[in-house]
Amino acid sequence: MRLDDAVVLDLYGAADKAAFMERCAAALALPDWFGRNWDALADCLTDLPEPLALVVSGWQEYARTAPAEWGLAQEVFATAVEERPGRLTVLLSLGEVFGGSDEGPAARLG
Repeated sequence: MRLDDAVVLDLYGAADKAAFMERCAAALALPDWFGRNWDALADCLTDLPEPLALVVSGWQEYARTAPAEWGLAQEVFATAVEERPGRLTVLLSLGEVFGGSDEGPAARLG
């Protein structure tokens, strides 16, 4: 796994579980059967066909507005990493933007 090939899960502006799950579905190209719940996300993360580095960016607002849900998300990520060592790496970006994008929070707000 190379960080250059990472999948970015951008949570900027996601304030609830529904938005979080939609972002996961889009970023990870999850299958149609993905039920947008914690168990389904855990199943999808442990069934990834290829090794994946997942960089979670813009997560701070979600962590503040939905701390219990963010805690569950972290548990799901951690469990998937433990169950499939070497197949999934999850990194939290401390900045608002990852990967050199010009589209930072200010640009997204208009």
